[in-house]
Amino acid sequence: MNLESTEKIWKLLGLMLKSHPWHGVPIGKNAPELLQAFVEIVPSDTIKYEIDKGTGFLKVDRPQKFSNVCPALYGFLPQTYCDAHVAAYCNEKTGKNVVGDGDPLDICIISERPITHGNILLQCIPVGGFRMIDGDEADDKIIAVMKDDLVYGDCTSIKDIPALVIDRLRHYFLTYKQLPNEGKSKSEITHTYDRDEALEVIKLSQKDYQAKFGDLKGLLASLLREENEN
Repeated sequence: MNLESTEKIWKLLGLMLKSHPWHGVPIGKNAPELLQAFVEIVPSDTIKYEIDKGTGFLKVDRPQKFSNVCPALYGFLPQTYCDAHVAAYCNEKTGKNVVGDGDPLDICIISERPITHGNILLQCIPVGGFRMIDGDEADDKIIAVMKDDLVYGDCTSIKDIPALVIDRLRHYFLTYKQLPNEGKSKSEITHTYDRDEALEVIKLSQKDYQAKFGDLKGLLASLLREENEN
């Protein structure tokens, strides 16, 4: 089975079957500067939805118990994973000893236009991020703007985003899991970083994905080769 045949089979599978949003959707050929993101929840949602890792369907994680609603589009970057490389970078920057959270890399996308439902793909440009630690896990949140957005589309730095928008995002992530009278939050944001560090975190999450799952197209080629040999 040659490379051309593998490519044709890979393309055929993509046409016949719905792609898994985490594994089957590309992050984009111009990543990390231009990304394809999968949106799970939007600012009007009072239910927290998230991807079911096994099936690729969007599932209900939990109702939002209080008044917290995410002030931006929220989802993840396909074919990324937060493990050893992401954790090591966090430890280097903070002096802490954390591990990766074992999830795809989270992303918030800012747009002037309202989008009314999740379970969609969109292109976006990273401008910065939060170095967030949840318990003992690195849980970075990349902040991006929607490509060609009329208000935010030309932003290239987190400094280009109004401080109030960033403050709302920070408040959401520090409080959305916290119950009243629960005491100090288990989550902390140690740094708000700019574009260069966001690009580095994205690259490291891609390395973690490759280390965990490998090259899926290459795996298909290997399986087809074995089948032909047998």
